[in-house]
Amino acid sequence: MQKINETLSVIFFALFFITSHLSAQSAPNIVLIMADDLGYGDLSGYGNTTILTPNLDKMAREGMKFTDFHSNGAVCSPTRAALLTGKYQQRVGIEGVVTAKSHRNVGLALNEVTFADAMKQEGYVTGMMGKWHLGYPEKFNPIHQGFDEYTGFVSGNVDYFSHIDQEAYEDWWVQNKLVKEEGYSTDLITKHAVEFIEKHKDEKFLLYVAHEAPHSPYQGRQSKAFRVVGEHKRQSPGVDIEAMYKEMVEVMDEGIGKVMKVLKELNLAENTVVIFCSDNGPNKNGNNGGLHGNKASVWEGGHRVPAMAWWPGTIKPGQLNHETVMTMDVFPTMLSMAGGKKRTDLDGVDLSKGLLKNKRLPKRDLFWRHFNNAGTKQLAAVRSGNWKLIRLNETDSPQLYNLKDDLAENHDLAAEYPRLARKMVRKLKNWEQKTTKNVKRVSP
Repeated sequence: MQKINETLSVIFFALFFITSHLSAQSAPNIVLIMADDLGYGDLSGYGNTTILTPNLDKMAREGMKFTDFHSNGAVCSPTRAALLTGKYQQRVGIEGVVTAKSHRNVGLALNEVTFADAMKQEGYVTGMMGKWHLGYPEKFNPIHQGFDEYTGFVSGNVDYFSHIDQEAYEDWWVQNKLVKEEGYSTDLITKHAVEFIEKHKDEKFLLYVAHEAPHSPYQGRQSKAFRVVGEHKRQSPGVDIEAMYKEMVEVMDEGIGKVMKVLKELNLAENTVVIFCSDNGPNKNGNNGGLHGNKASVWEGGHRVPAMAWWPGTIKPGQLNHETVMTMDVFPTMLSMAGGKKRTDLDGVDLSKGLLKNKRLPKRDLFWRHFNNAGTKQLAAVRSGNWKLIRLNETDSPQLYNLKDDLAENHDLAAEYPRLARKMVRKLKNWEQKTTKNVKRVSP
């Protein structure tokens, strides 16, 4: 009897080990790629006829293309805070840009759990390449926020060659050390992303690739550095912005193609999900795809962005996803794919069933609020199904739009549907009170 029990114990342990091993193996590698200030109409796959993005177009054809994906914020830092934490950025205190000039001593609180922290707990090696923009001091460096490896810059933008920020500080880091590295920042970000994949091909990995392109300064591969330490220069004079913008997007697309290529060459593609999006809409130099507004607005052009997901053999090719998705949904989606326990403290929702099984998301109201950098103007919006209410300031009457019939937000229906408008105003005010209560804002 004892021998039988011992044999059963051995069998049970073996089965447990095999099951656990298979479960761990089924959790995919994850590559998250974020463009900077890329508009809804800036990719050829979203209708652009002058900018050619064959690799992103191929990603959409081989995977899933989103038509209703939104950045949490209308500018850089808030969206990145929501992305990293899975929460509305207001809850973590970053509601405006962490600027190089005025906010050099603040950043994302170290007690916030990032998606990198969570994925490390699930056994992933974590890496980030590119733009951080959630704190300038070394103590806020990505390696203190869950990332095992980091190469990139921590400011809002750098000279693509000298890697000097808007306030004339050197800003190119390897881990938590400033270094000098020659090269065009888009190409360097791609280079280090590919090297990270090659280095960790035999491990479960999470890689966050945060491109600078097509954010200013407008520089192509043949441009010259113009920023130097101690001299404040935001943009080199005499630049053909249209030509540079096109090249910057296309070079980024080329780099994304290299990432996809190395995944295929290393036989990792079928066990790797790649997610692409932008941090907000374009400025006036980009293409908002015919939407109303641009970066820094709560109109659709300020936060509806191109996005896609690619996982060969798992995500069926050529799918269009019309669900309303937010940046903060990426964290719980990653965690679910990794087999992690659902977190109850997140505002985002798990998209994995929609990606893999084409399931609809539960109904929910979504919110945007943006402070200008002076902190004097609050722009806000609430989305309920096809209806969107916009508040441009505290005194003017809110505006109401039916996005199903009027995606360009041309026809204000608040006067025709006063009860609905009042209801949505109450939703917005309740959300503001609940979400921002007892939250200290890190920046305007």
